[in-house]
Amino acid sequence: MSTQELASSSPASPGPVDVEQAEAALVEHYPRLVRIAYLVLPPSLGRNRRVLTAHALVQRSLPRRRTSGAAAAAVPGARRADEDAVDPGYAYVRGEVLRQALVAGLPLRRLALPRRAQFPPLLPQVWGLRLFPRAGGADELALDQRLSALSGPARAAYVLRGLERQGDPEVLRVLAAAGAEDPEAALAEADAVEGPGGSSGAALLESAEFDPCSLQARPTDLMRRRQHGKAALAAAAAVVVCGALLGLPGDGWGRNGAAAPSYARNPAAEAALDPAALKRIGAADWRGSARTDFSVWPARGGLTGDAALLRRALAVWARPGPSVRTSATPGTPPGPPMGPPQLLFASEVDAARVVLFFDGLRVVRYAEPAGGRGGAGGAGGGGGAALDFARTDGADAVGSAALVVSRAGGNVRYLTAPWVREAAVRDLLLPQKAARVLTRDGYGVTEPVPSPATAPGCTRWSALQVRDETGVRVLGDLGELAPARLTSGPPGRPADVTGAGALEDWARVACSLSAMRSHGVRSVNSWAYARQPLPEGTGTAAGTGAAAGAGRAEWSCVRAETWRGTGSRVLALFRAAGAAGAAGAASPGGGVAAVAARSDGSLACGPREPRILAGVVWQAGSGQWYVLAAGSPEFTSLTVSGGVTGRSGGRLLAVRAAAGSRADLTGTLGDGRRVRALR
Repeated sequence: MSTQELASSSPASPGPVDVEQAEAALVEHYPRLVRIAYLVLPPSLGRNRRVLTAHALVQRSLPRRRTSGAAAAAVPGARRADEDAVDPGYAYVRGEVLRQALVAGLPLRRLALPRRAQFPPLLPQVWGLRLFPRAGGADELALDQRLSALSGPARAAYVLRGLERQGDPEVLRVLAAAGAEDPEAALAEADAVEGPGGSSGAALLESAEFDPCSLQARPTDLMRRRQHGKAALAAAAAVVVCGALLGLPGDGWGRNGAAAPSYARNPAAEAALDPAALKRIGAADWRGSARTDFSVWPARGGLTGDAALLRRALAVWARPGPSVRTSATPGTPPGPPMGPPQLLFASEVDAARVVLFFDGLRVVRYAEPAGGRGGAGGAGGGGGAALDFARTDGADAVGSAALVVSRAGGNVRYLTAPWVREAAVRDLLLPQKAARVLTRDGYGVTEPVPSPATAPGCTRWSALQVRDETGVRVLGDLGELAPARLTSGPPGRPADVTGAGALEDWARVACSLSAMRSHGVRSVNSWAYARQPLPEGTGTAAGTGAAAGAGRAEWSCVRAETWRGTGSRVLALFRAAGAAGAAGAASPGGGVAAVAARSDGSLACGPREPRILAGVVWQAGSGQWYVLAAGSPEFTSLTVSGGVTGRSGGRLLAVRAAAGSRADLTGTLGDGRRVRALR
């Protein structure tokens, strides 16, 4: 940029220089700019005030607003032969520094309003110390005395010629742009101190004597400071008392307390919205990692390089507008990221652009229609955009084996972990039928499979089966981003659903998983804890619609553990062998189970308290009603009281009852403690 361009610019109209360009020049050449300001400022200010004022002038020399797109893209005209080649950003900032330094040297007039540069600087400030550059030798002192005799424009001309190595035509242009009234006279005055072409003074300008960035410190007047300190302390005490009196009727610190205003900018929060700051894991990093979870998932997908999409996704995550459909599993905070999150996936799936993030606590899914922009980064809104949060902290290799990437038309697609060697789909209601292998694309996204989470009934229950280097796992879609791990067996020894017995067990209880949907479930274990012969051989359990068949019943407990640790859900299930279940779907084992009892937050049927006791009122084929109950192996006797009385010496009970009877069921453990039935 030439000084002719500088002359036509002002702080409110920065011309073709953008804020970022000027800021980069200021940061890079900060010591030199401060030295220029220090040399041009009048020595009458004193060395301490000259130092602080020089720093203040440079720090407020940036343009006050961004230029328009057209101005920022303007191309300066060709440089003349006598014009020095100077970076446009540096030329602008240097011109502003010179302009303010010349204004600061003007005398205050009684009838004129003082300019900002003529006031002592607000920032920076140093209390209790006086700062000044390091002392030089006799030559530096003599040069400082000669400069003090010059006017402000003459000092500027001397500095531009000696320190900036500029020719006389360029010096005249820069002085004119900085507001000097008579640049020619200023240049002539500088020549009178030292003739043109002299080099001794120019070399001295680079010395430590004129370096306001390399400083020495001495204390101020200690006695006067002590007196001022006592007065300030008394004034502060008075302000505190007045503030306390004024604040008594109100809300103490106020509505928001010490919170920053809503428009305040937090550097960490803004860094989290920068697509370039996203964490990206390499494709093979998981092989050498001590952890095997979401933190080592590589960034996959065809749109991982789409900065605009990633920026929209991050902006909607931080500020979801009213048109964004937002969901979060229980116990999952839906707030913005605490720092730059990890990018897991970004691609187009089922006519939508999908982005998956992981921030160490949550997996976040952003989706927008592929036909148009779904999110607006500025307003935080998005037409047709969706934002889903799921807590996944503490996930292991199985818990992080897959994520739901898309739901469309009653189907679901999974994104599998890089360590998953094979993915298949299995119908839990048909345990004898082999699992069907799923095709996956190059990013690990499976073909669509029917989703049991959105199915209206329970005619089939499609589960995801994955194989890694350690074995086969079965995962169930419960309407959340992370499918739940399905296991079978006693609470202390759950095993993956791989054997024929475990598959038969889940065929009878799979339909009960509908009670676990959207509950933040991490894993579900099914345990057939008791089998009981039925009185009279056949019958119907009251309120369940389950008819007896082959003369025996099976009791199971299904326990769902959550990602948040609390809020587990326990179901006690009763199944009369060979009968049709409530959903009307027959299984090879003889019908699905009906819910006998349900509890949220209970420890029953879990690793801490593996015991469980439940009962039902059941009708035999003859029309007679019975109270049937069964407990886990920890129970030694059962007792029923209330509308029906009876007792058994073991963990199974069958007592005659009248229609509509209500009873209280308790059990006795081996150590003599009495435990109530699950409710």
